[in-house]
Amino acid sequence: MKDQIGSLYSEHHQALSTRHAEALAATGYDTLVIYAGKSHAQFLDDSECPFRANPHFKTWVPLPQLQGSAIVFRPGHQPTLVYLQPRDYWHTPPADPDGYWTDSFDVQIVRDDIEVAALLTDAVAGKVAVVGDHTKPPAILGLGERNPEKLLARLHFDRAIKTGFEIECMRRANRFAVRGHRAAEAAFRAGASEFEIHMAYCSACGQAPDQLPYDNIIALNGNGAVLHYHNYQQQKQPPQAFLIDAGASYCGYAADITRTYSAADDEFAALVNAVDAAQLSLCELARPGLDYVDLHLEACTRLAQVLVEHGVLRCTAASAVDQGIMSTFFPHGLGHLIGVQVHDIGGHQASPAGDQRPPPSEHPFLRLTRTLEPGLVCTIEPGIYFIDMLLAELRQETAAAEVDWERVEQFLPFGGVRVEDDICITSSGHENLSRDAFAQAPAD
Repeated sequence: MKDQIGSLYSEHHQALSTRHAEALAATGYDTLVIYAGKSHAQFLDDSECPFRANPHFKTWVPLPQLQGSAIVFRPGHQPTLVYLQPRDYWHTPPADPDGYWTDSFDVQIVRDDIEVAALLTDAVAGKVAVVGDHTKPPAILGLGERNPEKLLARLHFDRAIKTGFEIECMRRANRFAVRGHRAAEAAFRAGASEFEIHMAYCSACGQAPDQLPYDNIIALNGNGAVLHYHNYQQQKQPPQAFLIDAGASYCGYAADITRTYSAADDEFAALVNAVDAAQLSLCELARPGLDYVDLHLEACTRLAQVLVEHGVLRCTAASAVDQGIMSTFFPHGLGHLIGVQVHDIGGHQASPAGDQRPPPSEHPFLRLTRTLEPGLVCTIEPGIYFIDMLLAELRQETAAAEVDWERVEQFLPFGGVRVEDDICITSSGHENLSRDAFAQAPAD
């Protein structure tokens, strides 16, 4: 059976062409140059930082490691891909361009930055916009206006709505990630260290650490209370709890999945199950027309109810939210856009013109404030944590009387619980890319 990705890419390419043509027309530009970027050396070193291609480049060309190349887009013309394939014996140069996407471009192979700049200079016309970071060679920087805000605002706003190709890429990224999650859970239950679990994850999903869309969070026991924990301790410790926030990539598109496990069938396991149930119930609410801010606020209430039912809070769930207690136990936002970036840009945009809708002042870390639409892909990741610093602050508040501190002490060694899925909004509800990937994974 022929892989459907090629036909999906053709539709994706046409959608990108339409979006970019409309954005250029609305902002007064005739030509757009999108530069992939290049890795740069670390400070006072000749070793280079891991390369991440310009996300705008990755939406067009499914080669996230292709450095130094550029796209020239002019409405009504086939886009030109200036493909840098240097003569290089220090590194493996890019392979010859091949695959389902190549027919959509006028591919021009060049050997060095000078040839890139020369070909771009010949290809542009009229008023030019250049999208890329500050590491571009000066010859490319000088082709036009760099990163014009009004143009970028339109491209970022539109990027939240994914094409069929993009959604399929994220389905596949989720399948790779699930392989890693399965292996990581098995390693945890076998008593592995954080470092060993991380290695088991990478091996199972077939991606090296610098190919993953973000640094894995592999946290045993109390380390789960550190929201972005990356220490990967090598010493083994008696396993009590395991929080894994880890993804995978496919053609530059990301998966972002979090699961939490208890080593025993204990009260922490019951808390994990309760958060998992709350997460699923929040996913079920996701549909077109729903304000994501309202979904976040509903998450606060449902997580507060979990804490009430597990004896951590003495007050009602509504009172816990009203008094601000939940910012101690759930200090981050419910989720974010996801695509060629793990935290895809544009989550606070209210319109294509770039108007912003900031998160509520009581929830400053919420990354998504938009109304859900068909094709929008985002995460749903509620959590409950026992973080010493935040708990110490809560102890000084009058609301401290609403907390059973002995119960908190019982949960402290476990760190916290987070459950996260990637969902795609459909015309009638949502598709859970992560749960579907777990359901489709072969049984061990």
